[in-house]
Amino acid sequence: MDITEILGYISALFVGLILGLIGGGGSILTVPILVYLLAYNPIIATAYSLFVVGSSALVGTIQKHRKGLVDIKTGLAFSFPSFAAVYMSRRYLVPNLPDTLFSIGEYNLTKEMGIMIFFAIVMFLAAFSMIKKKNSTSPNTSKIAYYKTFIQGIVIGTITGIIGAGGGFLYVPALVLWTNLPMKKAVGTSLIIITINSLIGFMGDLQTIDIEWPFLLSFSGLTIVGILIGGKLSKYISNQNLKKGFGIFTIIMGLYIIYRELFNF
Repeated sequence: MDITEILGYISALFVGLILGLIGGGGSILTVPILVYLLAYNPIIATAYSLFVVGSSALVGTIQKHRKGLVDIKTGLAFSFPSFAAVYMSRRYLVPNLPDTLFSIGEYNLTKEMGIMIFFAIVMFLAAFSMIKKKNSTSPNTSKIAYYKTFIQGIVIGTITGIIGAGGGFLYVPALVLWTNLPMKKAVGTSLIIITINSLIGFMGDLQTIDIEWPFLLSFSGLTIVGILIGGKLSKYISNQNLKKGFGIFTIIMGLYIIYRELFNF
């Protein structure tokens, strides 16, 4: 095992630690770690990330359920259109994207570059959602038409399927605004959706790529260990300060990804 692999496994523990400390966000580091540190193709990296995110979210769901912070019925109902979109995007959309998305003169934007740039944009959205101060307004109590929830599930599922992230920063506000769940319960309930979407999305990849199971299982295992450690430490560290600090770090990472992809360094 060389130094790069050792750093990769340490990073897996770090991802889990972040997830355990702030309840989300750490999964968006998985793809950059796999691509830039462990030199995996972005297609494979996003597939592996789905497994890591799904298995980690499953552990988080169990923890939250024990605390009574999971609405299983709402989570399952909300996940149906979303996991269909995740599976379809991993099974059909991503594999069938053209190798070159577009060309300007001698510059070619490849599929791999496009996925990473799109990933960076989603990182910015996630970062801003962590940095901004939450308003104490009450959730919308008006009844939402089901077709709107269905469309939203399709959109979020497609986005998370392409980038291989959990999408908690999208699902939590959706659950608060569209299903009227309290914030803490929305966070716990989102983990059900993330678990189902990520693991079913990963099943779409099983038919298109070869999986290095020993690596993937060990990486995921270390992430889960990090979650358990982070969950214990979270009692002693300010959650809001952690989110702001991690949000700033995520913006820096997103800028690095765009710089790296656009300038081919």
